[in-house]
Amino acid sequence: MSPLNITKGATSHSAYDLRDPNAPVIETHTLAVVVDNESGVLARVIGLFSGRGYNIESLTVAEVDHTAHQSRITVVTTGTPQVIEQIKAQLARMVPVHEVHDLTVEGPAVQRELALFKVAGKGDARIEALRLAEIFRANVVDSTLESFVFEMTGTPEKIDAFADLMRPLGLREIARTGVAALSRGA
Repeated sequence: MSPLNITKGATSHSAYDLRDPNAPVIETHTLAVVVDNESGVLARVIGLFSGRGYNIESLTVAEVDHTAHQSRITVVTTGTPQVIEQIKAQLARMVPVHEVHDLTVEGPAVQRELALFKVAGKGDARIEALRLAEIFRANVVDSTLESFVFEMTGTPEKIDAFADLMRPLGLREIARTGVAALSRGA
């Protein structure tokens, strides 16, 4: 740290943005991939990411068309703009892939994630956990004398914020589904 307690790589919100202006910009993109619902397709798609060292931050998969036997894979990934374009191009070339949509660049999209939180506590911590859950619109889905299980749906940022507030109150476990996303409009 410097004498002014400024860490190298401070955020862009800081008055002291010390990031290297020549460093490649790392972006987060949400990709929606429609594939055949067959054995091994998910492994092939994910193999494309792991084989090339691409990171997956979130992954959700479900069958969306029973008659056509198609599934939708929603992947949140990070990389430079060139890497993101390469990922999309490589996905589009795969045989079981029907569509690849980059929801981040195609326009407004709705993103949601479901999370379950187990919070253990007594007394004031328990009351505070319930108060915060009400503010965040989290539902109590299980309760014992010593713990709660909260259910929340929201953006990943909202879920992260709730988890940060629950940690000092006795957060024990988190289960997250990963991002599900759809583009807005027609």
